[in-house]
Amino acid sequence: MPFARAAEVFARFTGVAVSEATARRLTEAAGAAAVAAAGAEAARLEREAPPPPPGPAVQQVSVDGAMVPLVGGAWAEAKSLAVGAVAVRDGAPRLVGPSYFSRLADHAAFARLALVETHRRGTETAGVVVGVVDGAEWCQGFLDHHRPDAVRVLDFPHAVEHLAAAAQAALGAGTAATGAWVGEQAHALKHAGPAGVLAALRALPVAAGGPAAAARDACLGYLERRLPQLDYPAFAAAGYPIGSGAVESANKVVVEARLKGAGMHWARDHVDPMLALRGSACSGRWDADWPGAAAELRAAPGRRAAARRAARRAARGGAIAPAAPPAPAARPRVSRAVPATRAAGPPTSRGGKPTAAHPWKQTLRPPRPAPLPAPQR
Repeated sequence: MPFARAAEVFARFTGVAVSEATARRLTEAAGAAAVAAAGAEAARLEREAPPPPPGPAVQQVSVDGAMVPLVGGAWAEAKSLAVGAVAVRDGAPRLVGPSYFSRLADHAAFARLALVETHRRGTETAGVVVGVVDGAEWCQGFLDHHRPDAVRVLDFPHAVEHLAAAAQAALGAGTAATGAWVGEQAHALKHAGPAGVLAALRALPVAAGGPAAAARDACLGYLERRLPQLDYPAFAAAGYPIGSGAVESANKVVVEARLKGAGMHWARDHVDPMLALRGSACSGRWDADWPGAAAELRAAPGRRAAARRAARRAARGGAIAPAAPPAPAARPRVSRAVPATRAAGPPTSRGGKPTAAHPWKQTLRPPRPAPLPAPQR
């Protein structure tokens, strides 16, 4: 929830008042620790390649992106993964126990970081992985990275959107003819496959060389390049999902519900910390994920201090040592030598023993006063 509201709720339930700034600072620190812990775990999995846990008989993996507003008016794409087991309920495949992973990262980095989630969910050992995604090439690259033999399914509503764009260009936007044509072709695509739909697409009344023809040809090219992903009757018969609503829900619940509020703009470095915490909370896995983040929070100050010490040592070792300051002048020593000559007088020692004239033998008495003069008569 927004930081100000979080501070109010915290005070209501605990009786401890905190400021919005404190709520923000502590939340972002906790999120950064969660990001660091997940990144370290992904690196360990890549390095050690431990055996993954057993996966379900059928698993759905879907990825998609959502835009996040950044400070300065820019936008960036946060990518999300939704993964879960597939079970047939009421005659339709359903996603069971979905979990989410989201990061603001490029395609390759996101695929590597998401290993923590696919490993946890047993994607590598699942019997069948069904990758339901839209037509973006990076989505196929994600499936190639985690499960190359995944069954590839083009999200059915996404395919229908392309058909609708071609129909609107040819028959008019919002017309009854467009609605009827799109409804008929969507039903045919879902229950009979793509062959008849592509034939109907080619038969759309368009003028050669016009914008409607360009829209039709673009839709044809898009669908023809993905024919194996359009076999919806076979997918339904096997009990596989054909829609990527799970990851679209992840975009809305994990990303947009928190990061796209009215007037919100985020520093880029603060996006992933929020996404990490949102992913744990929305996946129902806070208690399992928090110990790792808490350990990272405790260890981070020590690592920062060690890094500062190492930087100082490196700076001292690499810099030219300053010239040594000149040595201070020697202080004059007071001579303790006994004078070679003494004042005339009785000897103070004889045979190594003090005589009566030695100062040790003198009695410390106050000086005797001089006699008073005699009175005059």
